[in-house]
Amino acid sequence: MKSPPQDYRPGVGIMLIGREGRVFVARRNDIPGGAAWQMPQGGIDAGESPREAAMRELREEIGTDTALILAESPWLTYDLPAEIAARGVWGGRYRGQKQKWFAMRFLGRDEEIDLQTSDPEFDAWKWVEPERLPELIVPFKRELYRKILAEFGKYCREEKSPQ
Repeated sequence: MKSPPQDYRPGVGIMLIGREGRVFVARRNDIPGGAAWQMPQGGIDAGESPREAAMRELREEIGTDTALILAESPWLTYDLPAEIAARGVWGGRYRGQKQKWFAMRFLGRDEEIDLQTSDPEFDAWKWVEPERLPELIVPFKRELYRKILAEFGKYCREEKSPQ
């Protein structure tokens, strides 16, 4: 898919890979029940490249961008469920998101991660085994997470191998 239709909101996502090949996830603070964990993601601002947006999103969401970009995905999409779209998410302009995802190696220390940013989206975080990602995300994004794992899973395995 070169470029999805215009009724998808452009965004980025980050598979942040830490020690032992585990992946960073954070729990959304705006979903009741505390069961919505996800990798960092967000919109692309006007005049911003996807790579610039990915680094900005890391800073805005987890307080650090001490990471090295390993790979970039093609555009991936997901559709919003009808019940969420009916609430007018994103001003009702989009049926879902088109995203460029980036595999990144976290080069910092866990102490650098700070969710208490200027506009906090998360209230907890952890490193998880990559295979767990689809079970942690909201159901309508599970297929997207499977695609990300297929695209970037090798970078998690590389981190686990002896150096």
